[in-house]
Amino acid sequence: MLMRNVRKIFGRGPFLRARCRPLLLLLLPLSLHAQDAPKYSNEFLAIGVGARALGMGYAYTSACSDVTSGYWNPSGLLGARGDLQVGAMHSEYFAGIAKYDYIGAAKKIDSVSSIGVTYLRFGVDNIPNTTELIDNDGNVDYDRITSFSATDNAVLITYARKLGIPGLRVGGNVKVIYRHVGDFAKAWGFGLDGGLQYDKDRWRFAAVVRDLTSTFTAWSYSLDQSTIETFVATGNELPENSTELTLPRLTLGVAREFRFGKKITLLGELDLENTFDGKRNTLLATSTWSADSRVGLELGYAGVVFVRAGVNNMQYVKDIDDNERLNVQPNIGVGIKIKSVMIDYALTDIGDASVALYSNVFSLRFDIFKKGPS
Repeated sequence: MLMRNVRKIFGRGPFLRARCRPLLLLLLPLSLHAQDAPKYSNEFLAIGVGARALGMGYAYTSACSDVTSGYWNPSGLLGARGDLQVGAMHSEYFAGIAKYDYIGAAKKIDSVSSIGVTYLRFGVDNIPNTTELIDNDGNVDYDRITSFSATDNAVLITYARKLGIPGLRVGGNVKVIYRHVGDFAKAWGFGLDGGLQYDKDRWRFAAVVRDLTSTFTAWSYSLDQSTIETFVATGNELPENSTELTLPRLTLGVAREFRFGKKITLLGELDLENTFDGKRNTLLATSTWSADSRVGLELGYAGVVFVRAGVNNMQYVKDIDDNERLNVQPNIGVGIKIKSVMIDYALTDIGDASVALYSNVFSLRFDIFKKGPS
């Protein structure tokens, strides 16, 4: 497998092993195409975008109505304000070793349709390449160390449209995936997503199918002669070209907005993400189906200040004494809207209450009007 090859080749020398070990964990998704089970394929697409959604515990399938809908639910893109709406987010993991970036844009075509584009990148840069550490005479030469990057990239092109049924909107994504590990390996993938939203009074119902027809990601390898010789000398298998499959998953959501007076609003949402690739560690699961629950709340004042909270990643875990307990990932967030600019912040995994990643997330959103907001 690629991970075993990377670990043995790029881990020579004590200080190099110490430096590379955490990076190897981040490279794990890049090697999963060699596994029989496809359930964790292209997992960088499950990180999420937008601090508003993350602060609400990822319960955002129904509530999304802005540029981030290209990621959460394509049909929500019709709610984007302005003639053009732009969003961006940056977050870091493992003390800045891994970086995750998002930028998106949404534009109205006419009164019943919108189009958008989303770009995602998750990457680890400056990984030491020690395949040339030892020269032909057997001497260790640290000047021969180079570096490479391992990145996952995706572009989503979204189209959303209102139908003749009042309150019903549909949308879809065409996504292109490009992943690479330095000059050693690269992969191209293509997939489709589909979603809908339906409004009834103050209720909103939603459904999203990711990887509608399954997403196929084809890996190819390009190893130079020196790297091949290193693989052979260290007893590693040479990686072979292969195809990684991402199976469909269905997310169902329902949201409700409550109003208290003229200025206070409360938005609540419940999502259920359904997977069909075998039993997972979720509250609801069978041998073939699993459902991950998410709950989110947003309290708003005058449409300007927002406070958010949510929980997700609910699962049973065992401690060191083999006692089982329910574990959840808590999330909180705040947002402020200044004219046509929205600034959001989210804090996840508060107090290390779960095994998920701890992160501070900031995101921005800009509404651009040709003649100013109406």
